Amino acid sequence: MLTIIAWIVVFGVLVAVHELGHYLVAKSFGMQVDEYSLGFGPSLWSRRWGGTQYSLRVIPLGGYVRLGGMDGEKTTDPDEFPNRPLWQRFLVIFAGPVMNLVLAFVLYAIVFGPIGMPVVTATVQHVMAHYPAEMAGLRAGDRIVSIDGQRVANGTAVSQLIASHAHQWIQVGVVRHHRYQVFRIKPRWDPSLKRYLIGIQLGMATLHLGLWASLKQGVVQTVQLTGAWFVALYKLVTGQSAFDLMGPVGIAVTIGQAAAEGWFYLFVIAAALSANLGLFNILPVPVLDGSRLFFLGLEGIRRRALDPERESLIHLVGMVFLLLFVVFVTYHDLVHYLHLG
Repeated sequence: MLTIIAWIVVFGVLVAVHELGHYLVAKSFGMQVDEYSLGFGPSLWSRRWGGTQYSLRVIPLGGYVRLGGMDGEKTTDPDEFPNRPLWQRFLVIFAGPVMNLVLAFVLYAIVFGPIGMPVVTATVQHVMAHYPAEMAGLRAGDRIVSIDGQRVANGTAVSQLIASHAHQWIQVGVVRHHRYQVFRIKPRWDPSLKRYLIGIQLGMATLHLGLWASLKQGVVQTVQLTGAWFVALYKLVTGQSAFDLMGPVGIAVTIGQAAAEGWFYLFVIAAALSANLGLFNILPVPVLDGSRLFFLGLEGIRRRALDPERESLIHLVGMVFLLLFVVFVTYHDLVHYLHLG
């Protein structure tokens, strides 16, 4: 149940924000917006305000913004989409993917700020029986401050230094009851984990960054994810990496797992999905925003718009192929999870 609820909420927010981008830019240009709808199918709630019908529908698997004249022939109404300057129409379509990237930035900023990022501390939470740390005399509550004279500030640094010394003897400096002590310990190879350990479990804490630092991290994470997305797409197209896309089932399972882990993981997954949704939508695939941007670019070059009936046919064919693609990745997900089960 948690998986279903989390998936509906996350997917609903991503789509709502995407369509909000189209809506806000169209409204700012004074275009006619006939409907802003969340979901498909029969209407659960509907209200008309300011010339626009706002709807909440039964099937929470998407949404749409219906602009006046967008799918038909040009009319004499200056407020309809086809009658607006090319640059305005381009920005209206482009605003959807951009809003998903903006949402990713906001979610990442919230993760590093108000929610806080879980970090491993340098404080020993548990000492494992019969391991070198116990035999040397380390105890729960000891705060590791140095390893072989190198100061450490967090658990990541502790783990890296222990791993780098492998099976050598190391000097572990700790603070216990406000007193500094040094223990001589030799890491031991753990065949199950396939790494050298001294046999301690470190504690966890939540790190909250300030406003500007969290905003900076929001930008950094979004830019890095965008770059990684284009690199992955290039490798996929050039055959340098195997096809390994996640479908609706895989996404739902991932969201459910993140929700069970806590807000931090749920927001991180939502941010990644939002960025991926925005970037995927700029691909020149019929039905997606990218194809509409492509046709608008073509219109700018040819100095005339593509025949509306021909464009609608292209989008219809694209819709069929997109649905087949969704069926394929869903089947791929089901086979994967059934195999794991």
